[in-house]
Amino acid sequence: MATFKELQDQIAKLKQDAEEVRSKEIGSAIAQIKSLMNDYDITVQDIESSGRRKGSKAVSLSNVQFKDESGNTWSGRGRMPAWLKGKDKEKFRVS
Repeated sequence: MATFKELQDQIAKLKQDAEEVRSKEIGSAIAQIKSLMNDYDITVQDIESSGRRKGSKAVSLSNVQFKDESGNTWSGRGRMPAWLKGKDKEKFRVS
């Protein structure tokens, strides 16, 4: 059975490997997206506007009170989200 340190080293190595693979694959993914956008004459504005549908429960950015670097948001109402628990929420307050 592996020790805790050995497992931590394996995790670090796997994270590094995953980031390297992601970096290699992201270029072809972007090229594929651009090709499809060109084929169907799609603009970035088309993509941004198509995500907003009538009756959507998406949180309006004007209601966002807290936001982290990963894009997680919270309006400050209701139960505190897991990404914010145990942290100083004022560090994540949106100005």
